[in-house]
Amino acid sequence: MITILVVEDDTPILNMLRDLLEAESNIHVLTALNITQAQALVGQSCPDLILLDWMLPDMSGAEWVRRLRQDDLYVRVPIIMLTAKGEEEDKVRALDMGADDYITKPFSSKELIARIKAVLRRRINATGSGRLVLAGIELLLDEHRVLVEGRDVSLSPMEYRLLEFFMSHPEKVYTRSQLLDNVWGRSVFIEERTVDVHIRRLRKTLANFGRENAVQTIRGFGYRFSERTGAYSADPSRS
Repeated sequence: MITILVVEDDTPILNMLRDLLEAESNIHVLTALNITQAQALVGQSCPDLILLDWMLPDMSGAEWVRRLRQDDLYVRVPIIMLTAKGEEEDKVRALDMGADDYITKPFSSKELIARIKAVLRRRINATGSGRLVLAGIELLLDEHRVLVEGRDVSLSPMEYRLLEFFMSHPEKVYTRSQLLDNVWGRSVFIEERTVDVHIRRLRKTLANFGRENAVQTIRGFGYRFSERTGAYSADPSRS
């Protein structure tokens, strides 16, 4: 049984979401009208996924996502943001805060269910093994930590997801479009330049540990993660 926590302050929408999800087999729904109620519920039992409205009376959904991602207990709980905000910068902000996906109101029931299933699949695949070590970088997936020579590397949630994808698929070249599909999700519509921005940020952080060359630019194609850091000619300024 999958438990989904729905946090929405509009009671008719909350009831609609509860009925929609409960109509699906194998889904148990918890509901909250605000962050205070939601926090109490996750404190009692951690849900398998959180469906979270952006605009809430006591705290914004985005701010709660940020706080959850700083807590080891909830750092890997999948979160989908529900909001009327449709600007690209709002989508990028939600994802950078640590949301796994973003859906704009109004939406169809089929789209919502598809997004939920896709996010759960990605998270299950990502946690299939507990540890990845490549190019001197260690990912502890269950702890959501990145280490280099025993030192913690501080990454934003999206940079972590990007690095996790790269390290799960080493030596393979991915276009910006493919990275958007696999890291941000096929149903998230943001510009390809967003990939470049996060690549630059990831490299800048890894440069502090001498590992920036593990993320390589393949001119005319895209990016790859490689342990063969001396066997290519990367140009970080052209990320």
